[in-house]
Amino acid sequence: MLTTEEYRAIVSELMDELPEAFYQKLTGGVIVSEALVIPDYAKKHDDLCTLGQYQVYSGVRQIVMFKGSFDRVYPQATAAEAKDILRGILRHEFRHHVEALGGIHDATSLEAEDWRQKRAYLARHTEEKESSR
Repeated sequence: MLTTEEYRAIVSELMDELPEAFYQKLTGGVIVSEALVIPDYAKKHDDLCTLGQYQVYSGVRQIVMFKGSFDRVYPQATAAEAKDILRGILRHEFRHHVEALGGIHDATSLEAEDWRQKRAYLARHTEEKESSR
């Protein structure tokens, strides 16, 4: 398991890979949280974690990377593996930021894709429940 310092260093390094323009209006920056975040719609507490989140509140835009969730999902990840995984998570959250700034909320948006994945997750659990009856 990565230490908090290792996790922060990897996130920082990955942030340096991105163009400065991506940080426009990201007033809250990129935050590393120790939290383990399980979405309220999760059907089991061991099958779904929030690894990163783009947040907008009171005019503040920020990205939060959840180390506790990462540790739950990838407890054996090496630093090299973690870097690849975290790169995907960070870029996912930056895409939310860029699309939000551009007012993109249509069916092609990442927001819409996340919603489709959530519906598919809930449908799988509904099917599992019905088939076990």
